[in-house]
Amino acid sequence: MGSSTEEKVVAVILVGGPTKGTRFRPLSLNIPKPLFPIAGQPMVHHPISACKRIPNLAQVYLVGFYEEREFALYVSAISNELKVPVRYLKEDKPHGSAGGLYHFRNLIMEDNPSHIFLLNCDVCCSFPLPEMLESHRKHGGIGTLLVIKVSPESANQFGELVADPVTNELLHYTEKPETFVSDRINCGVYVFTPEIFTAIRDVSTQRNDTVTLRRVSSYEALQPATRIPADFVRLDQDILSPLAGKKQLYTYETMDFWEQIKSPGMSLRCSELYLSQFRLTSPQVLASGDGTKSAIVIGDVYIHPSAKVHPTAKIGPNVSISANARVGPGVRLISCIILDDVEIMENAVVTNAIVGWKSSIGRWSRVQAEGVYNAKLGVTILGESVAVEDEVVVTSSIVLPNKTLNVSVQDEIIL
Repeated sequence: MGSSTEEKVVAVILVGGPTKGTRFRPLSLNIPKPLFPIAGQPMVHHPISACKRIPNLAQVYLVGFYEEREFALYVSAISNELKVPVRYLKEDKPHGSAGGLYHFRNLIMEDNPSHIFLLNCDVCCSFPLPEMLESHRKHGGIGTLLVIKVSPESANQFGELVADPVTNELLHYTEKPETFVSDRINCGVYVFTPEIFTAIRDVSTQRNDTVTLRRVSSYEALQPATRIPADFVRLDQDILSPLAGKKQLYTYETMDFWEQIKSPGMSLRCSELYLSQFRLTSPQVLASGDGTKSAIVIGDVYIHPSAKVHPTAKIGPNVSISANARVGPGVRLISCIILDDVEIMENAVVTNAIVGWKSSIGRWSRVQAEGVYNAKLGVTILGESVAVEDEVVVTSSIVLPNKTLNVSVQDEIIL
C-alpha cells in the first residue's frame, strides 16, 4: 500500500555511561543514573513510555556504555509491561551522540524504518513525539528538532538556535555560545529520516581525508595527539551546525515543560513535573487520602503499593515513595523522593530532600533544604543506608552512603 501510516518507526534513547553520571553522585554510586526513580519510575521509563504513543513503533533501542547486566532486568520488565520491544546496545567506547547512532546503524535499520527518533535519557518533558513526526512529514528534510523558549539569561547553557518563524527551518545553530544568539534552545529530542546516516558518514569521511598542512613547533610535536577520532561524531557541533540553513533541518516548538536532569536536585524538580503530568495523563497512579483510613495526601503524590504509610501521616505535594518504605505516625513529607526500604519514624519531617535506599530517619528529626533545585546544596541528599538518629536536624547537606548522624548538620558534604 505504501501509505505513511504503515511506515515503521524506531526510537533510540541515549543513556550514556558510568563516566557520565558523576554529577549525579552519591545517587549514581548505587544504580545507573538512567534507572534512578523519578515520579516512581526509572528516569528512562518516561521517554520509553512516550515512544509507545508513536504510530507503528517497531523497536526501542537504548544505547550506552554501561554493562549489559545492569540493564538486563529492566529491559525485560519494561518490554513486557509496555508491550514494546526494548533492547539495550552497549557501545565498545564513546562514539558521541551521532556516532553512537551510526555505530549501530545496521541494527537500527533492520526493520527498514522510515523515521528514527533520537532522545536523550536525561531530558524531562512531555515528549510530543507523534506531533513532531507529523510536523516533520509536513516540512520534509533530514530531521526535526524539539525546541523550547527559555529566559535569555539561561539560554547560553544549552544549544541556541535561530529558526525561520514562518517555515520553522533551522537557520543557525550554536552549542553553548559565549554571546547571546537566541532564546530558543535545543531540547535533545529529534526525529530523523535514514538520510541522517549519510550525513554522519560524511563527517567521518571528511575527518579521515583531512590532512593538516600547518607547521607545528617542536613542543607541539611532543604533545599527545588531540585529533578527534573519525568515528566520534557529535550531533550538535558536527551535524546540526553545518546543516543549518540548508533546508535540511526544521524545528518543532513545545509549549510544555522541559528540564535537563543533570544533578540529584533537578531529579526532584522533574519528579514534580512528571507527577503533575500524571494528573492529566494517568491520574490512577497518583495517591489520594483524607486522613480517615489512609494518610492525608495533598497535591500530586506517588506511593508504591508495597509502601506502608501510617494514616496520621501527611504527604505532599510533590512526594514519591518507593517500594517497601515505611512512614510512621505524624510524619510530614513535602517535596521529596523516598527510595526503597526507607524507614521514617514518628513525627519526623522531610522536605526538599532525597532519602537513599535503606536509610532511616529517627523520631522528631528533620531532613530539609531550601529547595533551590539547581544549587549545589539546594536539596538535601542522603545516600544509601544513612541513619539519622532521633531529634537530629539535617539541613542543606549531602551525606554519602553508610553514615550515622547523631548531631545536627547544616551546609555540609559528609564524606
